[in-house]
Amino acid sequence: MSATVEELKTLQNTHVVDARGVSCPGPILAAKKQIGGVPVGNVMEILATDSGTLKDVPAWSKKMGHDYLGAFDEAGVIHLYLKKTK
Repeated sequence: MSATVEELKTLQNTHVVDARGVSCPGPILAAKKQIGGVPVGNVMEILATDSGTLKDVPAWSKKMGHDYLGAFDEAGVIHLYLKKTK
């Protein structure tokens, strides 16, 4: 499932992981560390500046069984969204 940029911007984020300025694999490690605190069914937004997260986060979400919702770039910051499913 991939949402449009407009849909992503209107999501009510319940948990934001700020990994701006951190190189790969930092953003994915930060997400792994914090996903435990996100209630099932809620959305986690990852803020990153490393373009590698555009490949890493969807792959990690799929591997972990979470729903990757999509991403967009705004002023050099990549906003990635996933929904915790278990």
